[in-house]
Amino acid sequence: MPLNRPPLALGRGARGVQDARRWVGDLCVEIGRPELSECAQLGVSELVTNALLHGEPPITVRVRGTVEHPRVEVRDSSVEAPILPSEPLDRPETDGLLLTFGRGLSIVARCSEAWGAEIEDDGKVVWFAPAADFADDLGVPGVITGFAHRAPTPTRDRVRVHVLDAPLALHLGFQHHFRELRREVRLLALAHESDYPLAKSLSDVFGSLERQLRDGMGIEQIEAALAEGKESTDLVVHLPRATASTLTRFLELLDLADDFCRAQRLLSLARSPEQRRFQIWFLSEFVRQTDGAPPVSWLEVRSNGHADVAT
Repeated sequence: MPLNRPPLALGRGARGVQDARRWVGDLCVEIGRPELSECAQLGVSELVTNALLHGEPPITVRVRGTVEHPRVEVRDSSVEAPILPSEPLDRPETDGLLLTFGRGLSIVARCSEAWGAEIEDDGKVVWFAPAADFADDLGVPGVITGFAHRAPTPTRDRVRVHVLDAPLALHLGFQHHFRELRREVRLLALAHESDYPLAKSLSDVFGSLERQLRDGMGIEQIEAALAEGKESTDLVVHLPRATASTLTRFLELLDLADDFCRAQRLLSLARSPEQRRFQIWFLSEFVRQTDGAPPVSWLEVRSNGHADVAT
């Protein structure tokens, strides 16, 4: 039976480690694998501790895989690869101290059947398949994947953006609208580029932003907020600084895309005034904060009744 539970969003500090331990332990029991609970809690404690000490927020925990082979994943927004353990771990009198201060990934290696890290453009996922028993030796070796296929943007070259009071329904609608529009302009550009050069421009911009808009705009945080029954939430997201100029062009092209939709050259519907206002605010936050401006919340934009945010 496949597992794909909504992620657990974690705050900073020791409370985040405690919440992750409890959540993963309870989930092992819930899926009928209580024998994995101890190693699952031990491993997730270490990964969350490392994320808090060395990673970048937001930090989330989720369980994927299957009931037969569950996999615990801890995601943060740093693209720096973890350092794999290379020396034997000195056994302390109690492992409890390690859960507070962290001792690298040697503990994870000893409580896993397999483990590793996947480096993505907008962060990394460190994962492990919990074992039934804690190993007395070095455990299994970890493997780092992802970055060999593309060079991730160094964390120092990325900007952290705080998106305040993001409405979940409009955010999900933006993701759907982007996917629909991306497909339509791509097909229009392929079939009628000479007649509609704007379609080629739109398609090129969509291509350059595809990963950021699909995966890097707080999707896991949105899923966690939805699982808690929220209607809005604060997001902390990252993107390369160079992307801000592309987002400015993207904002301009979205208005032109609406004209295409109204002229029935695209099957997608033009945005409603509220959708347009949300998208302008959301994308402008990345541009503004890249330039050093403070965040402006959606509630403030909505209450003042303007379509554009202050720059």
